[in-house]
Amino acid sequence: MPAVTDDLVELIRADAERQLSPEEAEAWLSAPVSDEERAHVLELVDWFTRRYPTPLERLQYVRRATARWRASVSSRS
Repeated sequence: MPAVTDDLVELIRADAERQLSPEEAEAWLSAPVSDEERAHVLELVDWFTRRYPTPLERLQYVRRATARWRASVSSRS
């Protein structure tokens, strides 16, 4: 995993905030999901629902993860 540098954060931010043209968006949304990608997503869902089996546990996880994300973003500003 690469070190998280200010340059990397800016690169990711620029990519995440990039505006797609209607044609690019349509092409991306129309692309079929591969069997490998589908299997990987289902594995992640299976793990997550075993790790956090109840809706309350899932909500608590999301709240903790959001707090961590906000703290990391504010520490970079």
